[in-house]
Amino acid sequence: MIILASKSPRREEICRLIGLEFEIIPAKNECDIDLTVAPEEAIRKVAEAKAQEVFRAHSKDIVIGADTAVYACGEFLGKPKSEQEAFQMLKKLSGKTHQVFTGVSIILENQKVSFCEKADVEFSELTDSEILEYIASKDPMDKAGAYGIQGKGAKFVQRINGDFYTVMGLPCARLYNELKAFDVF
Repeated sequence: MIILASKSPRREEICRLIGLEFEIIPAKNECDIDLTVAPEEAIRKVAEAKAQEVFRAHSKDIVIGADTAVYACGEFLGKPKSEQEAFQMLKKLSGKTHQVFTGVSIILENQKVSFCEKADVEFSELTDSEILEYIASKDPMDKAGAYGIQGKGAKFVQRINGDFYTVMGLPCARLYNELKAFDVF
C-alpha cells in the first residue's frame, strides 16, 4: 500500500494526476524548520520527518511525506495565522520574485529517497485593494505564503521558473520518476 502522509487536497490531486492509488494518513506532529541550513535542506528535512513519523506506524508500506514553503526576503512565509499576516505576506511578495521549495521523502523498508525542488515565482505589483479582495475570498488562509497558484492567487503570478506543481505542493514529474525506483509504475 502507498500512504500519502499529508492532508493537503492539492497533494492528493497531484497524486491522482499521476495515477497513484494511495491512502491518506497525515503526520500529526508539526515540524519546525531548521533555520541554520539552506532552505532546500530545511524543507527536505521537514518532509523526511513527516514521512518517518507515519512510516513508524506503517513500516510495510511506501510512505510519501512532503512539505512546501515560500521563501522571500530571506525568510520562510508559512500559512498566515490572521488576515493581517496574510496582508503582510502578500505585500512582501508584491512586485518581486520569491522561491517556493517543496521537499519530498519516499520511504519503504530498506529504500528511501528524499529531495527538494525549487521554483522561482514572479509576482505582479499588487494594490492594497487587490490584496484585501483576495484575502476576503479566504483563499490565502490555508496556504504557505498566503496564496494558491492553482486558485484565485494565479492572477498575481507573472512568471514561473520551475515546475508549476512544485509551487502547488508536490513536484509531479519528479515524484513520478522517483516512484519508478520503488516499482510503483
